[in-house]
Amino acid sequence: MAEVQVQEKGAKGGKVRSKKQSTRVDMTPMVDLGFLLITFFMFTTTFSKPNVMDLGLPAKPKEKDKKPPPTEIKLSNSITLLLGKDNKIFWHQQDNTSLTEQNLMETSFDREGVRKVIEQAKANAADKTKFTVIIKPTDDAVYKNFVDILDEMAITKSEQYGVTDLKSWETAMYNKKVGNNGAAATPATK
Repeated sequence: MAEVQVQEKGAKGGKVRSKKQSTRVDMTPMVDLGFLLITFFMFTTTFSKPNVMDLGLPAKPKEKDKKPPPTEIKLSNSITLLLGKDNKIFWHQQDNTSLTEQNLMETSFDREGVRKVIEQAKANAADKTKFTVIIKPTDDAVYKNFVDILDEMAITKSEQYGVTDLKSWETAMYNKKVGNNGAAATPATK
């Protein structure tokens, strides 16, 4: 492990100097111990599991069911939520011809905000069993707001909801409402 080396030096001018001892530490056992500790901690550490959000996706249609089901949702049975910047959320129950800045309502993420809006829309739905919430996050939205909306779906027991992109007419009204002056909120689709 450690060695002590003794060096004798000759005398100068008849004087004898005392012997100096220098030490040399062998680091090999220390390196072995380091690798053993690293190995021990790697095997005993529980690695953090990634957090995964479970999204219920529709099943693929079978061969005999080639014709897809109708996807058109009546306005009276749905509400559209637009997730905007600065933790703002807008909602409407309009189509492309009737949506205006006045119809695009703003609410908040608290109990008296989006939760109340969803519950009122569900209560006023023509067919409550087919009530659907359409979630449309803009490019300005943050991930936390998206997770909060999914939490609201569970709280309000809204089992039918979908996530999609903004339509071009919704993008135009959103930009007017928040004052983006033509800046694209999302890649608009027709």
